[in-house]
Amino acid sequence: MKALIYHGPGKKTWSDAPRPQLIQPGDAIVQVDTTTICGTDLHILKGDVPAVQVGRILGHEGVGTVVETGSAVHGLAVGDRVLISCIKSCGHCANCRSGLYSHCLGEEGQSGIGWVFGHLIDGTQAEYVRVPYADNSLYKLPDGVSDAEAVMLSDILPTGFEIGVLAGGVSPGDVVAVIGTGPVGLAAIATAGLCGAGTIVAIDRDANRLEQARGFGATDTVDSSDPGWKDKVLALTDGAGVDVAIEAVGLPETFSMAVSLARPGGHIANVGVHGASVTLPLQELWIQNISITMGLVNTNTTPMLLKLVAGHKIPAAKFATHTFTFDQVMEAYDTFARAAETKALKVIITRNPAHS
Repeated sequence: MKALIYHGPGKKTWSDAPRPQLIQPGDAIVQVDTTTICGTDLHILKGDVPAVQVGRILGHEGVGTVVETGSAVHGLAVGDRVLISCIKSCGHCANCRSGLYSHCLGEEGQSGIGWVFGHLIDGTQAEYVRVPYADNSLYKLPDGVSDAEAVMLSDILPTGFEIGVLAGGVSPGDVVAVIGTGPVGLAAIATAGLCGAGTIVAIDRDANRLEQARGFGATDTVDSSDPGWKDKVLALTDGAGVDVAIEAVGLPETFSMAVSLARPGGHIANVGVHGASVTLPLQELWIQNISITMGLVNTNTTPMLLKLVAGHKIPAAKFATHTFTFDQVMEAYDTFARAAETKALKVIITRNPAHS
């Protein structure tokens, strides 16, 4: 089969790889029909994730068809069309039973780490993938959900919703600021309304993405390159500050922006993946009763979000801005890496364009 293989920082190929085989009774082999690229994949290619070994097949998002199941798989059958979750779940450890799939204690990849695809085991940017704990890590798809919609449920939609909206405690009528309107920030915007957010402010310096944000549910947009950006946000709150500030970039500067916007008693929900330390002014925050949360997605809301996508309550298809076939995967990476220039949100990579 063909797969996107990591060969060290800055090096990747779309080349031949052994077709995966069943290893454990709970495994399934899935023919990947559609996959996509995440910002995390770009971090890996920069050498920012040293746990990823040379020779690893990248990718942790996908939609496909079950072609083989292990003897312990009972909820799936050959021919089922499925969503591949970015997070493994053995389904029976203490963490999984409490919904903390991101820290699944199953031995696959590494105990205590839920993100294994394209990280600790071979991933989904390939023609076939082995899925451990298949009964709990795959989700059957209804006919009315396209591959392009479904693949957004592998990672970005549950991440924006769980780590941004739910962890941030968004409540009816809240003013929510989302800093960074990349795919995950837009996912937070698209799902904040599920919890009744009254005002959703998108903050970015990319004019195209701010325009896109309105299509995902932002009520207001603010250009953060404007020296008066903070005053413009606070003007929407009568000067009080926002109820929930969602940081969806992962830079010290944007985290500081979130801190500066939260009202007394407000919440800062950090979704961005940080590669450097940030300054946390506890001497100011403690007396303001500020809550700060952060984390790795659990994907325990995936079944609910799937129902909402099937019911056209979440505009999942809007994330897909470019479509490529598997043999164009290198072009897809180039397009995604130059998102500011190409205006890409999520690129769809498909075995058959009819699937998208």
